[in-house]
Amino acid sequence: MANIEHLVLLQAGAVRWLEWRNNHPEIAPDLSTANLQKHNLRGANLQGVNLSRVDLSHALLVRADLSHANLNSANLHQALLSEANLSKAHLSVANLSQAILTQVNLSHAILIGSNLSEANLREATLTEANLIGTDLTNANLRDADLDAAQLNRAHLCFTNLIEANLIGANLSEANLYAADLIGAYLYKANLEKARLYKAHLSSAYLFRANLAKADLTGADLAWSNLKGANLAGANLRGANLRGANLTSANLTDVDFQNAIMPDGKKYD
Repeated sequence: MANIEHLVLLQAGAVRWLEWRNNHPEIAPDLSTANLQKHNLRGANLQGVNLSRVDLSHALLVRADLSHANLNSANLHQALLSEANLSKAHLSVANLSQAILTQVNLSHAILIGSNLSEANLREATLTEANLIGTDLTNANLRDADLDAAQLNRAHLCFTNLIEANLIGANLSEANLYAADLIGAYLYKANLEKARLYKAHLSSAYLFRANLAKADLTGADLAWSNLKGANLAGANLRGANLRGANLTSANLTDVDFQNAIMPDGKKYD
């Protein structure tokens, strides 16, 4: 439960709050369970603050410092967080649906089981973030940096990942149904058993990616780079591989039924 003194200081205004934080760096503020719905916290210093189960829906948090903050189970529905610093923040089971997170820093953040459906994360930094089981359905991650991020079993249906950096990311068993990965960088990414049914992967960079037992039924892989990729046991029925580079790829037990092969001919 929120410390009443801390809550009063926050509500006294940005200047008073900043002054108190600067004078008492040893105190970790506790604002847990507080109702901060629609609050204007633009640029606020909330570093390391306990904001677990706080209602920050529709709040203004542009350029706020939330690094190392505890936002587990917090409600950030439709919150405006553009350019905010959430590095190493804890956001497990948090509700960030339809939130604006453009150019936000979520590097090393923990977002296990959080709801980011329809959130705007364009150009966001999520390097080494933990997004296991996270719901990113219909989210916008165009040009986002997800280098080495953990996205195991994440829900990425219809997600915009155009030209996103997913180098070394773990997407094993993730659901990428109809996801848009055009021009995405997936070097050494782990997509084992991922569902990529009707996914858009044209011109994607999948050099040495692991796609073992992945479902790529009806996927568009035209002009993608699959050199050295592991496609063992993958389902590529009806997939479009026109112009794709399959040099040195592991094609053991791949199902190419009705697929358009790199030379433009249909596989018989």
